Amino acid sequence: MPRTYTVSDSIVVAADPSTVYGQVSRPSLMGRWSPENLGATVRGGERETWNGMVFEGHNKRGPARWTTRCTVTAADPGERFAFRVHAIGVRKPRLRGPIATWEYRFEPVPGGTRVTETWTDDRRSWPDAVANAFDRIATGGQTFAAFQARNIRATLRSLKRAMEEEPAGR
Repeated sequence: MPRTYTVSDSIVVAADPSTVYGQVSRPSLMGRWSPENLGATVRGGERETWNGMVFEGHNKRGPARWTTRCTVTAADPGERFAFRVHAIGVRKPRLRGPIATWEYRFEPVPGGTRVTETWTDDRRSWPDAVANAFDRIATGGQTFAAFQARNIRATLRSLKRAMEEEPAGR
């Protein structure tokens, strides 16, 4: 079965694009919304996000925990935030290679901002059968595309709730 390499979803948040971008583009905060991410450590300390910024994401799925190394590939305030995941490991991200790209787009719409979150599978060199078998083991029976579609939906709903219930998303 051929793989789905990209999944995305959108939600409208009752806040302006700059405010939403200001929260989403801070990797240490992602754990507030994501069902898997626990936050991140930014090399050199977190400050304004920039293209090329490197951070380590801390993640969990059930009892499993792992760390990823990521590099910001787009930091356009109020418009777009993206990063590439290029290393993974249990405590330290030692296994290097293309893993995934995450992107967030922020579009002004009546009533707020349409936030679109996109996951792209960067494991292009993996044969489909190998990737599908690995995915089903790692996710408890799903492909990563199906698994990430569910995670994206959960993340967007949590982001909306946090941004609309807490002033300035704090």
